[in-house]
Amino acid sequence: MLLNSRPIRHLVTRIARAYGFLDPVAVLARLRGFAKPSEVAEPIELLRAGMLFHARGLVNTKAIQHNLDWVWPYWVERQFNPADPSFIPRAFSFSHINLTHRNWTAVGRPDVPYYPVVDPRGLVTPLFDGWSLDCWVVPAEGPPLFPSKLDLFDQELLFDGVMRVRSCARRDNLSLESEVSLCLAASRPVCCLRATLTAPPGARIAVALRPYNPEGVSFIDKVEPRAGGPGWLVNGRHPVTFNRAPVATLFSNYEQGDVSLRLHETGAEPGIACNVSMVTAVALFDADENGTVEVRAPIYDELDPKHRPALAAPESWADAMRPLARLTVSDSRMQRLYDLALANVVLHTPGEVYPGPYTYKRFWFRDAVFILNALLTLGGIARTRRALEEFAPRQRRDGYFLSQEGEWDSNGQVLWFYERFAQLSGEALPRPWLDAAARGARWITRKRLPTGTGRKEAGLLPAGFSAEHLGPNDFYYWDDFWSVGGLQACGELLKTHDPQLAAQCLSESKAFMTDILRSLPAGPQRRFPGALPASPHRRMDSGAIGSIVADYPLQLFPPDHAGMARTTEFLLGHCLHEGGFFQDMIHSGINAYLTLHLAQVRLRAGDATTAWALMDRVAELASPTGQWPEAIHPRTGGGCMGDGQHIWAAAEWLMMVRNLFVREEGGRLLLGTGVRTRWLQAGEAQFGPTLTPSGEVRVRFTTGVGGVHASIEAGWRTEPPNLEWRVPGCRPLLVPGPASGSGDHFLPFDL
Repeated sequence: MLLNSRPIRHLVTRIARAYGFLDPVAVLARLRGFAKPSEVAEPIELLRAGMLFHARGLVNTKAIQHNLDWVWPYWVERQFNPADPSFIPRAFSFSHINLTHRNWTAVGRPDVPYYPVVDPRGLVTPLFDGWSLDCWVVPAEGPPLFPSKLDLFDQELLFDGVMRVRSCARRDNLSLESEVSLCLAASRPVCCLRATLTAPPGARIAVALRPYNPEGVSFIDKVEPRAGGPGWLVNGRHPVTFNRAPVATLFSNYEQGDVSLRLHETGAEPGIACNVSMVTAVALFDADENGTVEVRAPIYDELDPKHRPALAAPESWADAMRPLARLTVSDSRMQRLYDLALANVVLHTPGEVYPGPYTYKRFWFRDAVFILNALLTLGGIARTRRALEEFAPRQRRDGYFLSQEGEWDSNGQVLWFYERFAQLSGEALPRPWLDAAARGARWITRKRLPTGTGRKEAGLLPAGFSAEHLGPNDFYYWDDFWSVGGLQACGELLKTHDPQLAAQCLSESKAFMTDILRSLPAGPQRRFPGALPASPHRRMDSGAIGSIVADYPLQLFPPDHAGMARTTEFLLGHCLHEGGFFQDMIHSGINAYLTLHLAQVRLRAGDATTAWALMDRVAELASPTGQWPEAIHPRTGGGCMGDGQHIWAAAEWLMMVRNLFVREEGGRLLLGTGVRTRWLQAGEAQFGPTLTPSGEVRVRFTTGVGGVHASIEAGWRTEPPNLEWRVPGCRPLLVPGPASGSGDHFLPFDL
């Protein structure tokens, strides 16, 4: 911002040259030459997040590589190991950050916006971006067992009324099992850790306090014994309690080295401080008759580290899950991933919508709309309504729904989802929401570039950062298609509230789409004529994944649209790596939710086989706890971008499963278009109730002699729609609206 002033630019240039540095003004000018001119070069929110991220990385640079005799978290043990596929050379690396195993799993309860996270080897981080707790085994003879150093490890996310991560480390005759959950004590959240040791006599459980988390170093200034019972007081304000007294408590600072080097010492030290804030501590416990230790760390508010939040009675898991659609299939992996994804979408919508429990514990309209679309479609009306109440207050006076400057997709997304909520819930939207929608539609109209200029981007939205993973600032079709879809939705939404503006929205959406189609690159010189690139200025590349939003979820084109078919042909032929969509730009990994977007487009086009293959690959890429990071390392299978537990990915898994059973198309309901033959051969496949614009439905499929028995239970609240039963391998059956009530149908095999 300061470099926009000519005198300041001149001064900066002179100073840089005087000291032999590159001229930052010239470098920035060169960098911006790769992008289209935009009113926002880089969103300040991303710059701020990036600065914090690499500041942590600089601390990691100083702390880790000189102290590899410490016990470090799993990602460090792998990334710094020259024999490991995760190894990253460090010679010219500006900062050392987790780029190979960005995986973790949150535990929690509905309506509680605090998420302890557990890494792939059981390291527990109770407080947001804070220090961690680890559990080790100190045998009577032989080396200690450190889970982060193990190649083999068992971990799973359990969900049976309580959400908890179970981890199990084994070596020889040693077995250490831990469970982590979020508990409530006097209406206040507490991270609860329970560790159980199975080992020969003389072995001990070590509960270790670690000055790091899955991103790297997290400072611990001092630790002292807790007054009033066994445990620690960390940094003078955060207690950690034990259910019984340890036989020894050891402390160490940076100068002395890691406390892991002193595990066979005895005593009860008084505590310690460290001038570089790298205190480590360990409490050693003899294995009692149960071999169990329980540890509790009260949760403090990340915005006010001295404050312990008191919560109103949160909803139970049973109550939170009750209205949501259930899946019943014989495929245990698909069933488990659906159930866990559903629980995690609920967990991350406590009011605001969070795309992740850690790196992405913040708000974006884009992620919120995709996540809420899944939640609403599967029956979560009340929870979605509550989240939507947060939308209008975030709108600027000029009508812009702001979550990040320079991203022009949010207005179209909000307008589209307002109308989606009205359709599926059957509710009339509150007046403030309708007023916000009207302002949002006017913003899109004003934001469009002038038409008739002869430029490729005429009539489109300005160049922007768009969805972040598409490339440098450009005139992205992702933004434009969302705006067209939003204007169309607003035209339907405001027909009663403001008929004149509604008509203008519909007219504007048609004109906008005309400008988009005019701008599409054409000509025989193109490598893939007819396909939709990321922008009118781009060749076909992996950024074209953003353009398929016109098909899913917006349905701006018919299912057999030639341009969309050509686009998916390119993406499938040139942008897959080992069966998953590989986003070269920014993410540099296999992306689960974009792979599922591609699967949705192929399912809508009638290509269930390709959709299944893409879906199977996403299932294979899930972590042992059933999660997907934002992007997945193609060699290690670990996370390489974004949050280690990406809730947008979970939401897309839910929508993919739902659309296999029930899809909306042009006022009709298409049923069973993606139901898999192997599911039917092994038993029944059932899904619902799921919301549709006409009411909620539940469908069930079983294999009989010569065909498939299909049934529907419907609660129509409008004129019943036409039904089309299109189960793969069976003859299609069309049921007109008046006959589409609840009932059974037989679909003969198409031999």
